[in-house]
Amino acid sequence: MKGSGVTIEPNGHFCSDCAVRDFAVCSSLDPAELREFEHLGRRVQFSSGETVFSEEDITTSFYNLLEGVMRLYKLLPDGRRQIVGFALPGDFLGMNISGRHNFSADAIGAVTVCQFAKLPFGRFIEDRPHLLRRINELAIRELSQARDHMVLLGRRSADEKIAAFLLCWRERLVSQKGVSDMVPLPMSRQDIADYLGLTIETVSRTFTKLERHGAIDIVHGGINLLDPARVEALAAA
Repeated sequence: MKGSGVTIEPNGHFCSDCAVRDFAVCSSLDPAELREFEHLGRRVQFSSGETVFSEEDITTSFYNLLEGVMRLYKLLPDGRRQIVGFALPGDFLGMNISGRHNFSADAIGAVTVCQFAKLPFGRFIEDRPHLLRRINELAIRELSQARDHMVLLGRRSADEKIAAFLLCWRERLVSQKGVSDMVPLPMSRQDIADYLGLTIETVSRTFTKLERHGAIDIVHGGINLLDPARVEALAAA
């Protein structure tokens, strides 16, 4: 079924064949539980730029990201956008205390999620403490990333912010692509600026400066870390 760029696939996919299962919320489930769990979700595809959920909307679903990258952001009172994070495959989104989404999420390029209705999902986890522990682990990881972001937005230079961002992003990609000095950047320079509290001009100028000094090589779709030690030293400053 299609509408507004969203494609909903019929049930019939199998959790046991999911590419992100080993590091997703469902990694704690045994085969019998997985067979029950796969009937709770539906696989939904979103086109580039499509909104997955919006800030302050009532939470009716949870989302396990299967493919692609999502930007997570809040709109400030003056209309500016503050990106609070980027979601990768395996990330679980939508759970909150207030019952309303506390940020918006949209697709960077095409994304695929496994969408779970809130009430059936809640009933499923009630007598499964191992699944609750896994959800808590993911929540703690998300909190740690939020704290790192707060530090990143603190009193650091643009060079330090960019270097720290590149290293953190590379580290997050290890579970997806393994260790590599090639760091894909699916997000735009404006996205990076809105995440780091910089202007797009500063981000572009800093990338060019790092390339000129031989620390990175700007390539189509990302960067190569030519001198990781230099970038690490800059990020640790």
